[in-house]
Amino acid sequence: MSSLNENARTLVSNRRGILAADESIGTMSSRLEKVGVEATEENRRVYRELIVTTPRLSESISGIILADETFHQQVSNGRTFPEFLADLGILTGIKVDTGAKPLAGAPNETITEGLDGLRERVTDYVRLGATFAKWRAVIKIGDSLPSDRAVRANVHALARYAGLCQEGGLVPIVEPEVLMDGAHSLAQCQKVTTAVLESLFDELNLMQVQLDGIVLKPNMVVAGTDSPERPSVTDVARATVDALRATVPASVPGIAFLSGGQSPEAATKHLGAMQGLSPLPWELTYSFGRALVGPALETWRGDNDNWAAAQKALSERAVANAAAR
Repeated sequence: MSSLNENARTLVSNRRGILAADESIGTMSSRLEKVGVEATEENRRVYRELIVTTPRLSESISGIILADETFHQQVSNGRTFPEFLADLGILTGIKVDTGAKPLAGAPNETITEGLDGLRERVTDYVRLGATFAKWRAVIKIGDSLPSDRAVRANVHALARYAGLCQEGGLVPIVEPEVLMDGAHSLAQCQKVTTAVLESLFDELNLMQVQLDGIVLKPNMVVAGTDSPERPSVTDVARATVDALRATVPASVPGIAFLSGGQSPEAATKHLGAMQGLSPLPWELTYSFGRALVGPALETWRGDNDNWAAAQKALSERAVANAAAR
Protein backbone atom coordinates (compact mmCIF):
# COMPACT_ATOMS: atom_id res chain seq x y z
CA MET A 1 0.00 0.00 0.00
CA SER A 2 1.42 3.38 -0.99
CA SER A 3 1.76 6.15 1.58
CA LEU A 4 -0.77 8.22 -0.38
CA ASN A 5 -3.32 5.43 -0.21
CA GLU A 6 -2.55 4.76 3.45
CA ASN A 7 -3.00 8.42 4.42
CA ALA A 8 -6.14 8.79 2.31
CA ARG A 9 -7.66 5.76 4.04
CA THR A 10 -6.63 7.09 7.44
CA LEU A 11 -8.52 10.31 6.75
CA VAL A 12 -11.79 8.47 6.13
CA SER A 13 -11.46 5.52 8.52
CA ASN A 14 -12.79 4.54 11.95
CA ARG A 15 -15.91 6.73 11.78
CA ARG A 16 -13.79 9.87 11.97
CA GLY A 17 -14.05 12.94 9.74
CA ILE A 18 -12.08 15.98 8.67
CA LEU A 19 -12.41 19.41 10.27
CA ALA A 20 -12.04 22.34 7.89
CA ALA A 21 -10.39 25.23 9.76
CA ASP A 22 -8.93 26.75 6.62
CA GLU A 23 -10.89 29.98 6.29
CA SER A 24 -8.92 32.80 4.71
CA ILE A 25 -7.81 35.70 6.89
CA GLY A 26 -10.66 37.80 5.51
CA THR A 27 -13.34 35.16 6.07
CA MET A 28 -12.12 34.27 9.56
CA SER A 29 -11.88 37.93 10.52
CA SER A 30 -15.44 38.51 9.39
CA ARG A 31 -16.71 35.57 11.45
CA LEU A 32 -14.88 36.81 14.54
CA GLU A 33 -16.31 40.31 14.12
CA LYS A 34 -19.85 38.91 13.83
CA VAL A 35 -19.54 37.50 17.37
CA GLY A 36 -17.92 40.64 18.77
CA VAL A 37 -14.27 39.56 18.63
CA GLU A 38 -11.62 41.92 17.27
CA ALA A 39 -10.18 40.51 14.05
CA THR A 40 -6.50 40.34 14.97
CA GLU A 41 -3.89 37.75 14.07
CA GLU A 42 -3.63 36.73 17.72
CA ASN A 43 -7.40 36.25 18.09
CA ARG A 44 -7.45 34.10 14.97
CA ARG A 45 -4.64 32.02 16.49
CA VAL A 46 -6.40 31.71 19.84
CA TYR A 47 -9.63 30.61 18.18
CA ARG A 48 -7.81 27.91 16.20
CA GLU A 49 -6.04 26.84 19.41
CA LEU A 50 -9.44 26.43 21.05
CA ILE A 51 -10.34 24.03 18.25
CA VAL A 52 -7.23 21.85 18.25
CA THR A 53 -6.98 21.58 22.06
CA THR A 54 -10.55 20.30 22.43
CA PRO A 55 -10.33 17.18 24.64
CA ARG A 56 -10.62 13.81 22.87
CA LEU A 57 -10.95 15.47 19.47
CA SER A 58 -8.86 12.74 17.83
CA GLU A 59 -11.60 10.21 18.58
CA SER A 60 -13.88 11.91 16.03
CA ILE A 61 -11.49 13.90 13.83
CA SER A 62 -8.84 12.29 11.61
CA GLY A 63 -7.43 15.44 10.06
CA ILE A 64 -7.67 19.23 10.29
CA ILE A 65 -7.27 21.52 7.30
CA LEU A 66 -5.40 24.72 8.18
CA ALA A 67 -4.94 28.03 6.41
CA ASP A 68 -1.37 29.17 5.71
CA GLU A 69 -1.43 31.67 8.59
CA THR A 70 -2.37 29.04 11.18
CA PHE A 71 -0.02 26.46 9.70
CA HIS A 72 2.96 28.64 10.64
CA GLN A 73 1.66 29.70 14.08
CA GLN A 74 2.21 28.04 17.44
CA VAL A 75 -0.10 26.92 20.22
CA SER A 76 0.60 28.17 23.73
CA ASN A 77 3.03 25.36 24.57
CA GLY A 78 5.37 26.48 21.78
CA ARG A 79 4.60 23.65 19.36
CA THR A 80 3.56 24.57 15.84
CA PHE A 81 0.02 23.60 14.91
CA PRO A 82 1.23 20.69 12.69
CA GLU A 83 3.51 19.44 15.48
CA PHE A 84 0.72 19.67 18.04
CA LEU A 85 -1.73 17.80 15.81
CA ALA A 86 0.84 15.09 15.09
CA ASP A 87 1.24 14.57 18.84
CA LEU A 88 -2.53 13.96 18.99
CA GLY A 89 -2.54 11.52 16.07
CA ILE A 90 -4.42 13.96 13.84
CA LEU A 91 -3.19 14.53 10.28
CA THR A 92 -2.46 18.11 9.22
CA GLY A 93 -3.87 19.46 5.98
CA ILE A 94 -3.27 22.76 4.22
CA LYS A 95 -5.41 24.84 1.92
CA VAL A 96 -3.26 25.59 -1.13
CA ASP A 97 -5.59 27.43 -3.51
CA THR A 98 -5.62 31.22 -3.49
CA GLY A 99 -9.35 31.65 -3.95
CA ALA A 100 -11.95 31.93 -6.66
CA LYS A 101 -11.52 34.78 -9.15
CA PRO A 102 -13.75 35.93 -12.05
CA LEU A 103 -13.39 33.65 -15.08
CA ALA A 104 -12.72 35.51 -18.32
CA GLY A 105 -15.57 35.23 -20.77
CA ALA A 106 -17.91 33.65 -18.23
CA PRO A 107 -19.99 36.31 -16.45
CA ASN A 108 -20.90 35.46 -12.84
CA GLU A 109 -18.61 32.42 -12.81
CA THR A 110 -15.21 31.89 -11.25
CA ILE A 111 -11.98 29.95 -11.60
CA THR A 112 -9.97 28.93 -8.56
CA GLU A 113 -6.35 30.06 -8.77
CA GLY A 114 -3.13 29.06 -7.04
CA LEU A 115 -1.26 26.73 -9.39
CA ASP A 116 1.67 29.12 -9.84
CA GLY A 117 4.47 28.04 -7.51
CA LEU A 118 2.41 25.18 -6.10
CA ARG A 119 5.15 22.55 -6.54
CA GLU A 120 7.53 24.58 -4.36
CA ARG A 121 4.84 25.31 -1.76
CA VAL A 122 3.95 21.63 -1.52
CA THR A 123 7.61 20.83 -0.81
CA ASP A 124 7.67 23.38 2.02
CA TYR A 125 4.39 22.21 3.53
CA VAL A 126 5.52 18.57 3.54
CA ARG A 127 8.78 19.58 5.22
CA LEU A 128 6.81 21.39 7.92
CA GLY A 129 4.44 18.51 8.64
CA ALA A 130 1.55 18.53 6.18
CA THR A 131 0.07 15.19 5.10
CA PHE A 132 -2.75 16.34 2.85
CA ALA A 133 -3.98 19.43 1.00
CA LYS A 134 -7.23 20.98 -0.16
CA TRP A 135 -8.35 22.91 -3.24
CA ARG A 136 -11.92 24.19 -3.65
CA ALA A 137 -13.61 24.83 -6.97
CA VAL A 138 -16.90 26.74 -6.99
CA ILE A 139 -19.72 25.92 -9.42
CA LYS A 140 -22.90 27.99 -9.55
CA ILE A 141 -26.35 26.88 -10.69
CA GLY A 142 -28.48 29.54 -12.39
CA ASP A 143 -29.92 30.63 -15.71
CA SER A 144 -27.66 28.90 -18.27
CA LEU A 145 -25.20 28.14 -15.46
CA PRO A 146 -22.90 26.44 -15.04
CA SER A 147 -21.28 26.96 -18.42
CA ASP A 148 -19.15 24.23 -19.97
CA ARG A 149 -16.27 26.71 -19.87
CA ALA A 150 -16.47 27.14 -16.10
CA VAL A 151 -16.81 23.43 -15.40
CA ARG A 152 -13.92 22.44 -17.65
CA ALA A 153 -11.63 25.20 -16.37
CA ASN A 154 -12.26 24.29 -12.74
CA VAL A 155 -11.92 20.52 -13.05
CA HIS A 156 -8.74 21.00 -15.09
CA ALA A 157 -7.28 23.11 -12.26
CA LEU A 158 -8.38 20.52 -9.69
CA ALA A 159 -6.66 17.75 -11.64
CA ARG A 160 -3.42 19.72 -12.04
CA TYR A 161 -3.46 20.52 -8.32
CA ALA A 162 -4.05 16.86 -7.45
CA GLY A 163 -1.16 15.74 -9.62
CA LEU A 164 1.24 18.27 -8.11
CA CYS A 165 0.23 17.28 -4.58
CA GLN A 166 0.74 13.58 -5.20
CA GLU A 167 4.08 14.24 -6.86
CA GLY A 168 5.18 16.03 -3.68
CA GLY A 169 3.75 13.46 -1.27
CA LEU A 170 0.47 15.09 -0.19
CA VAL A 171 -2.96 13.46 -0.41
CA PRO A 172 -5.14 15.90 -2.37
CA ILE A 173 -8.65 16.58 -1.14
CA VAL A 174 -10.48 17.32 -4.38
CA GLU A 175 -13.38 19.69 -3.73
CA PRO A 176 -15.78 20.54 -6.55
CA GLU A 177 -18.53 22.45 -4.74
CA VAL A 178 -21.84 22.99 -6.50
CA LEU A 179 -23.24 25.85 -4.46
CA MET A 180 -26.65 25.59 -2.80
CA ASP A 181 -27.29 29.32 -3.43
CA GLY A 182 -30.23 29.87 -5.77
CA ALA A 183 -33.73 28.59 -6.49
CA HIS A 184 -32.80 25.33 -8.20
CA SER A 185 -34.57 22.06 -7.50
CA LEU A 186 -33.12 18.90 -6.03
CA ALA A 187 -33.25 17.29 -9.48
CA GLN A 188 -31.35 20.16 -11.07
CA CYS A 189 -28.66 19.99 -8.39
CA GLN A 190 -28.33 16.25 -8.97
CA LYS A 191 -27.98 16.77 -12.73
CA VAL A 192 -25.29 19.45 -12.35
CA THR A 193 -23.42 17.58 -9.61
CA THR A 194 -23.36 14.42 -11.73
CA ALA A 195 -22.07 16.31 -14.77
CA VAL A 196 -19.36 18.07 -12.75
CA LEU A 197 -18.15 14.84 -11.15
CA GLU A 198 -18.13 13.05 -14.50
CA SER A 199 -16.01 15.82 -16.00
CA LEU A 200 -13.75 15.83 -12.94
CA PHE A 201 -12.87 12.16 -13.13
CA ASP A 202 -12.27 12.40 -16.87
CA GLU A 203 -9.71 15.10 -16.10
CA LEU A 204 -8.15 13.26 -13.16
CA ASN A 205 -7.65 10.21 -15.35
CA LEU A 206 -6.16 12.34 -18.12
CA MET A 207 -3.65 13.75 -15.63
CA GLN A 208 -2.92 10.21 -14.37
CA VAL A 209 -3.84 11.08 -10.79
CA GLN A 210 -3.68 8.08 -8.45
CA LEU A 211 -7.36 7.74 -7.56
CA ASP A 212 -6.72 5.51 -4.54
CA GLY A 213 -4.63 8.35 -3.11
CA ILE A 214 -7.26 11.11 -3.10
CA VAL A 215 -10.26 12.05 -0.98
CA LEU A 216 -13.25 13.51 -2.82
CA LYS A 217 -15.01 16.41 -1.07
CA PRO A 218 -18.27 17.10 -2.91
CA ASN A 219 -21.44 18.90 -2.01
CA MET A 220 -24.50 16.98 -0.96
CA VAL A 221 -27.32 17.12 -3.51
CA VAL A 222 -29.82 19.59 -2.06
CA ALA A 223 -32.41 22.03 -3.35
CA GLY A 224 -31.32 25.67 -3.56
CA THR A 225 -31.72 27.90 -0.55
CA ASP A 226 -34.38 29.95 -2.39
CA SER A 227 -36.24 26.95 -3.79
CA PRO A 228 -39.82 26.38 -2.61
CA GLU A 229 -39.00 22.68 -2.68
CA ARG A 230 -38.01 21.15 0.66
CA PRO A 231 -36.80 17.62 0.01
CA SER A 232 -36.85 15.08 2.80
CA VAL A 233 -33.68 13.76 4.41
CA THR A 234 -34.18 10.50 2.52
CA ASP A 235 -34.59 12.32 -0.81
CA VAL A 236 -31.32 14.21 -0.29
CA ALA A 237 -29.47 11.05 0.70
CA ARG A 238 -30.72 9.07 -2.29
CA ALA A 239 -30.06 11.84 -4.81
CA THR A 240 -26.55 12.34 -3.47
CA VAL A 241 -25.64 8.66 -3.49
CA ASP A 242 -27.13 8.22 -6.98
CA ALA A 243 -24.89 11.02 -8.30
CA LEU A 244 -21.85 9.40 -6.69
CA ARG A 245 -22.65 5.90 -7.93
CA ALA A 246 -22.91 7.22 -11.47
CA THR A 247 -19.51 8.94 -11.44
CA VAL A 248 -17.05 8.00 -8.67
CA PRO A 249 -14.75 5.00 -9.27
CA ALA A 250 -14.62 2.35 -6.57
CA SER A 251 -10.86 2.89 -6.23
CA VAL A 252 -11.45 6.22 -4.46
CA PRO A 253 -11.01 5.45 -0.72
CA GLY A 254 -13.52 7.87 0.62
CA ILE A 255 -15.90 10.77 0.15
CA ALA A 256 -15.84 13.54 2.75
CA PHE A 257 -18.85 15.78 2.26
CA LEU A 258 -18.77 19.52 2.73
CA SER A 259 -21.73 21.00 4.57
CA GLY A 260 -22.12 23.83 2.06
CA GLY A 261 -24.11 26.17 4.29
CA GLN A 262 -26.50 23.56 5.67
CA SER A 263 -27.31 23.78 9.34
CA PRO A 264 -25.16 21.53 11.54
CA GLU A 265 -28.17 19.35 12.32
CA ALA A 266 -29.30 18.98 8.68
CA ALA A 267 -25.80 18.09 7.46
CA THR A 268 -25.51 15.39 10.13
CA LYS A 269 -28.93 13.93 9.34
CA HIS A 270 -28.16 13.76 5.63
CA LEU A 271 -24.83 12.07 6.30
CA GLY A 272 -26.47 9.52 8.55
CA ALA A 273 -29.21 8.71 6.03
CA MET A 274 -26.64 7.92 3.34
CA GLN A 275 -24.96 5.25 5.46
CA GLY A 276 -27.96 2.95 5.07
CA LEU A 277 -27.92 3.05 1.27
CA SER A 278 -25.53 0.14 0.95
CA PRO A 279 -23.61 -1.43 -0.58
CA LEU A 280 -21.24 1.44 -1.26
CA PRO A 281 -17.65 1.04 -2.49
CA TRP A 282 -16.27 4.03 -0.60
CA GLU A 283 -16.30 5.35 2.95
CA LEU A 284 -18.73 8.23 3.42
CA THR A 285 -17.63 10.80 5.99
CA TYR A 286 -17.61 14.53 6.61
CA SER A 287 -15.30 17.47 6.10
CA PHE A 288 -17.27 20.21 7.77
CA GLY A 289 -16.29 23.73 8.74
CA ARG A 290 -19.12 25.86 10.08
CA ALA A 291 -21.28 22.80 10.68
CA LEU A 292 -18.68 21.63 13.20
CA VAL A 293 -17.18 24.78 14.68
CA GLY A 294 -20.04 27.27 14.30
CA PRO A 295 -21.60 26.43 17.68
CA ALA A 296 -18.17 26.66 19.34
CA LEU A 297 -17.52 30.13 17.93
CA GLU A 298 -20.98 31.32 18.99
CA THR A 299 -20.32 30.00 22.50
CA TRP A 300 -16.79 31.35 22.89
CA ARG A 301 -17.26 34.91 21.60
CA GLY A 302 -13.72 35.82 22.65
CA ASP A 303 -14.39 35.21 26.36
CA ASN A 304 -12.01 32.67 27.85
CA ASP A 305 -14.54 32.01 30.61
CA ASN A 306 -16.51 30.28 27.83
CA TRP A 307 -13.51 28.21 26.66
CA ALA A 308 -14.62 24.88 28.13
CA ALA A 309 -18.22 25.37 27.02
CA ALA A 310 -17.10 26.20 23.48
CA GLN A 311 -14.94 23.09 23.31
CA LYS A 312 -17.87 21.05 24.61
CA ALA A 313 -20.03 22.45 21.78
CA LEU A 314 -17.41 21.42 19.21
CA SER A 315 -16.97 17.99 20.76
CA GLU A 316 -20.72 17.36 20.71
CA ARG A 317 -20.94 18.18 16.97
CA ALA A 318 -17.90 16.00 16.17
CA VAL A 319 -19.27 13.08 18.17
CA ALA A 320 -22.70 13.45 16.53
CA ASN A 321 -21.17 13.27 13.07
CA ALA A 322 -19.01 10.30 13.98
CA ALA A 323 -22.14 8.56 15.28
CA ALA A 324 -23.94 9.35 12.01
CA ARG A 325 -21.33 7.26 10.20
